[in-house]
Amino acid sequence: MKRLSIFIFLFLNILIFNSCKEDIDESNLYTFTGETIEDYLENRSEQYSNFNYILKRIGYDKILAAYGTYTCFAPSNEAVQTYVDSLYADMSNKELPHNGMTGPGLEGLTDSLCEDIALFHLLGTEVMSVYMGNGMTIKTILGREITTSFDSIAKCVAINRDAMILKDGIDKDLENGVLHEIDHVITRSNQLIAGEMEAHSDIYTVFSNALKATGLADSLTETSHDFGTIEKSYGFYVPEKCEMGYTIFAETDDVLAEMGITDVETMAAYAKQEYENCAEWYDYVRNNNIQISTGTDYKNPWNVLSMFVRYHILSYKIPYDKLTNDHNQISKVTLVEYYETMLPYTLVKITRNSGKLMMNRWEANSSLTNQVAELGTKDMHTVLFPGIELVGQKAQIAPSNGYIHPIKGMLTYNKNVPRGALNERLRFDDTVLFGEMMSNSFRRISDKEVKALNGGKEGNWSAAQLSGNYICLASGFLQNMKIYNNSTVMLYLPGQSSGWSNYQGDELMGEGNYDFAMRLPPVPDGTYELRMGYTAEAKRGMVQIYMGSSSDLNTMKALDIPLDMRIIPANNANLTPDVYTGWCDWSKLDDKGVESDANMRNLGYMRGPLYYTVGVNSGNYARNNPKDLRRIIYKGKLEQGDHWLRFKSVLDDNSAQFHLDYIEFCPENVYNSTTYVEDMY
Repeated sequence: MKRLSIFIFLFLNILIFNSCKEDIDESNLYTFTGETIEDYLENRSEQYSNFNYILKRIGYDKILAAYGTYTCFAPSNEAVQTYVDSLYADMSNKELPHNGMTGPGLEGLTDSLCEDIALFHLLGTEVMSVYMGNGMTIKTILGREITTSFDSIAKCVAINRDAMILKDGIDKDLENGVLHEIDHVITRSNQLIAGEMEAHSDIYTVFSNALKATGLADSLTETSHDFGTIEKSYGFYVPEKCEMGYTIFAETDDVLAEMGITDVETMAAYAKQEYENCAEWYDYVRNNNIQISTGTDYKNPWNVLSMFVRYHILSYKIPYDKLTNDHNQISKVTLVEYYETMLPYTLVKITRNSGKLMMNRWEANSSLTNQVAELGTKDMHTVLFPGIELVGQKAQIAPSNGYIHPIKGMLTYNKNVPRGALNERLRFDDTVLFGEMMSNSFRRISDKEVKALNGGKEGNWSAAQLSGNYICLASGFLQNMKIYNNSTVMLYLPGQSSGWSNYQGDELMGEGNYDFAMRLPPVPDGTYELRMGYTAEAKRGMVQIYMGSSSDLNTMKALDIPLDMRIIPANNANLTPDVYTGWCDWSKLDDKGVESDANMRNLGYMRGPLYYTVGVNSGNYARNNPKDLRRIIYKGKLEQGDHWLRFKSVLDDNSAQFHLDYIEFCPENVYNSTTYVEDMY
């Protein structure tokens, strides 16, 4: 039965592969042997005894001989021996000579080193090489991520740039998973992010020295934080650890040298030019009368050098391929994300443009259009600043607590950022609102990966009619969220294969008699519409929304009447607008829904955007789906600083759901433009 099931599975997958990727060589995608992963290694001891020795030291040989689903990257005996010898020969770490080995050879490895090596070569799901060639970031059983890419010279898949999957060793399909033969041990850094940057002195000498001069090198050390417990998880996956980390976008020495920056002092001089008068556009500085220092007190957080460096750092870790998300967006739109930096209350914008990632790209009249149901003519979207390019995935460095991404230009929070690049409709997916979602690799995590983390089981909450591979988040896991009672159950639903009508596929859901608050991303001073994207369902509840300057309930004020998320707009064949929301099928209207959009706004609603589809490649836009709604929850002035939203159930129903897909900030010059109109995307 296993052989028959595998044959059917492979046949269907080959049909799928043929339909979407014509250049795949299927001749050696699968080699079924009838062995487990451990059998395969044991039966080829002349090739894998060294790696198998490491597995046996930690008892993982028994796990890989039993039922399950794994991916194993198996290095040859020669590769393991070369790596172990290099560990013992390495004396660069004065506090841990020989990397902690007790002697030369395999026997000199400690149990912890064996665990690190073994688990860094194992995944809890099957991943075939055909997917890895397109570039992936995958979390290993060790908890650390590996990055794959296609090496155009070697014509094979590379892992972390140093290990290659052998052409004859790909996709060995076994009883409990798949094995890939590799020519090198997959190396990992055990250094924290500042130490790893210092180790790359051939690239980052100046930036590394600036980290030390500002004191940031000593503070970028967090790897995890504590959080509370969950009273009832209903069998859903509950993370036992909350990983933390950092992302640094750094100019290399070559880029800095082009600007005449060769040391900390010249970098500080450049930073003075950029930040000395920043109160003119940096609203938080002006509003709080903060004094900017231009002296040599570099550890002062408001010293110009410290400000320059902090704008390059995120307090969470994101690999290159997850900086933007192309899950279900339509092909004509540009991928954009916004991330909060360590320079207080500032955002950096990441745009994928023509296959490249650009930082703080600025186009005129962004989010506006002069055409109905289109993005607008090209001449109205003049590029005023092309952005600063990130070098690429192969150039990223992965220390133990983050990522370092080299950039090709000087990154600063200058006046063109708040007044230009960020002066547009800002849309934040639920995962981007919380750094822990990215640091723990939950963003774009697949259902099968969640199931593997949950011991191969699905959760089930019959009272709430919920079952599946979801992540249950304890109070305190997300530092930008405050849960006020014990009956709130917070779930993250990845939805990457579910076909839901959600931006980027996923959603955040509150269950029970929920009462919680979340911190909003900071935006420059201005008048905004604050919108919440959600999908209406009969099993949703009613929520009262509040806004405050902190999570303290005393600061919270109610916004409007409660929102009934159970109201599903009627899709009337005669195009009569829904009485509650004003929704009707815009695609059948002569004006493409322009007048109807205005009527909906008068009722406090908007359609879902044209930006993405219901599921992947469905051809059905979110704007067409009556359940896909945006609620305008606030219209007024916001200052650059802290703002929190509180969501409280108003129903005495323990099974009522709260649903959040995304948050939008739309500035007044976009939603109330006198020249153009806000686009439908």
